[in-house]
Amino acid sequence: MTFKATILTLYPDMFPGHLGHSLAGRALERGQWAIETVQIRDFAADKHRSVDDTPAGGGAGMVLKPDVLARAIDSVADDVRPRLLMSPRGRPLTQARVRELAAGEGVVVVCGRFEGVDQRVIEARALEEVSIGDYILSGGEPAALTLLDAVVRILPGVMGNDLSGLRESFEGGLLEHPHYTRPQLFEDREIPAILTSGNHAAIEAWREQQALALTRERRPDLLPQPVKK
Repeated sequence: MTFKATILTLYPDMFPGHLGHSLAGRALERGQWAIETVQIRDFAADKHRSVDDTPAGGGAGMVLKPDVLARAIDSVADDVRPRLLMSPRGRPLTQARVRELAAGEGVVVVCGRFEGVDQRVIEARALEEVSIGDYILSGGEPAALTLLDAVVRILPGVMGNDLSGLRESFEGGLLEHPHYTRPQLFEDREIPAILTSGNHAAIEAWREQQALALTRERRPDLLPQPVKK
């Protein structure tokens, strides 16, 4: 089964972007995943091919029209893939959700623009709003590329060694431990002696301790919280 991503966007030339290079690009060439774009503007009904209008109730910006977007979504017929809307107000994307998506047949991703998307089409087409962070981008395309990057890299065979993806930040609930490589001495800084000891059990214990310490320092929210009595 080939993982297939369908991207609904006003800027199809932004894809596959960086995903056409390196591991993801080679996997794309091998047919381990596929990507197609749907131009939302093609589904506009008026002579100006309008895709947005002023917000009801007033306010700044423009809103993506529900009828146009609905027709674009409906053009992806008989599809069981999750329908995602990249949105700063969505649920934060997690590694657990990335793995769920990677285990499926693919995704349909809607890239919003302007001030937002009409709420009615979000509800009518059961769009799952997904956020990649607490900040605002110019549109959903960079966020969609980020989501696909996270998913594609863990598809079977893409990284070569599938175990590589199991030793990273967030996979075990902790941030990843520090990494070192040769030379042994770099600007008066040595590789920790434990890593060259050959004692694999001690090395694993050290890595776990380092991961826990980094997580406690930088992302304590990832650690189990004490139960309040």
